[in-house]
Amino acid sequence: MRPYVILAFLLSLAVSNLSYAQLPPSADWAVHAANQYQVFPNLTYLTASNSELKLDIYSHRDTTGPQPTVIYIHGGFWAAGTKEGSLMALIPWMEMGWNVVNVEYRLARVAPAPAAVEDCLCALRYVANQAKMYDIDTNRIVLTGESAGGHLALTTGIIPETAGLDRECAGTPLPKVAAIINWFGITDVYDVIEGPHRANAAMQWFGSLPDREMIARRVSPLTYVRSGLPRILTIHGDADTIVPYQHGVRLHEALTKAGVPNQLVTVPGGGHGNFTPDQRTRIFSTIREWLARNGLSK
Repeated sequence: MRPYVILAFLLSLAVSNLSYAQLPPSADWAVHAANQYQVFPNLTYLTASNSELKLDIYSHRDTTGPQPTVIYIHGGFWAAGTKEGSLMALIPWMEMGWNVVNVEYRLARVAPAPAAVEDCLCALRYVANQAKMYDIDTNRIVLTGESAGGHLALTTGIIPETAGLDRECAGTPLPKVAAIINWFGITDVYDVIEGPHRANAAMQWFGSLPDREMIARRVSPLTYVRSGLPRILTIHGDADTIVPYQHGVRLHEALTKAGVPNQLVTVPGGGHGNFTPDQRTRIFSTIREWLARNGLSK
């Protein structure tokens, strides 16, 4: 048999084997993710302090009707971080088939407290107002974020309109979110700006504002614990030296006392995020089980 005939035969075998190759499930999802999601980047949801505040929406393509949607808020002690820097944290939600909203807000160098809290409330209102456009199920909105993002997820989900922190974008009533997943968020703001766990970055959010304690209480999730709140899942490492584990414990105890369905997931030896692969796997297994148990699975 001539060499070129043999080569052609071998190539045909290779192509045949390639066409029937099977990818692992995670690799198969990664290959098709671009087909499954449509991205609407940098949508302006609010103009404040001479800044256009943006959010990104990742909307599932191959579904019809309202879809469960997670709103992600980045961390950085209200002084640092970007929505773009949090992109990798969105991937587990996309793999679960959820719509995803990624939110930016005014940082300390642009506007002091309580600006970030106000912005995130406006982002929630914007998402609800645009629900039909992006197939968002307003009955299945979950808020989440890490550190300051966890704090803002909590405040966005539990601060009542009577607190007057949504007046930058007054309009239709704020929707009640279905759940909040709080990753080691600050629950007592005064503790990190004037208390024993002061952090320089956190203090930048207040600068030289008068009435610092009053404002800190006004933006602290613990201030608003009461019955009837959305269910809350808190994830916190018991060796966190940035936002002490006690923040999660105090929130859990207050919510339980108020009769709010909640769960505290303790990460043994866990610090301020940067969990090991095994720890993150266990956390997301818990998140999936918790969502399913509360009727929020995809």
